[in-house]
Amino acid sequence: MEAVARAKFVRHAPRKVNQVLGLIHNKPVEKALSILSFTPKTVAPFIAKTLQSAIANGGRLKSAGGLKVKECWVGQGPTLKRMRPGPMGRGLPYKRKTCHLTIVVADMTPEEIKGKRKKKAESHKQATVQA
Repeated sequence: MEAVARAKFVRHAPRKVNQVLGLIHNKPVEKALSILSFTPKTVAPFIAKTLQSAIANGGRLKSAGGLKVKECWVGQGPTLKRMRPGPMGRGLPYKRKTCHLTIVVADMTPEEIKGKRKKKAESHKQATVQA
């Protein structure tokens, strides 16, 4: 099962949004949310909000344990053209870029869930050995 969430007309440049999307692509949803919470970019809260919306669209409001970020991409939105005061009364143009953000979450396959449990057990075993 897949669920899609879109955020349109986000007032951030698509290039900057794509940098953060690369961090969460093909990750489990819990890990993606924790990555976004510690990412020091201004676009991270918008991506987290869209990811939460995709989780809610998936119909698993109680637990998102079996979901992963299957796909996430950003597209160019309309560019807002603005003017800034320049020397000698002239106006200097600049552009404010916008983007359209799309996140697709899907169920993890049984092999992925087994691998996730195995990694968790190994890390727990290493933590007990070190302690």
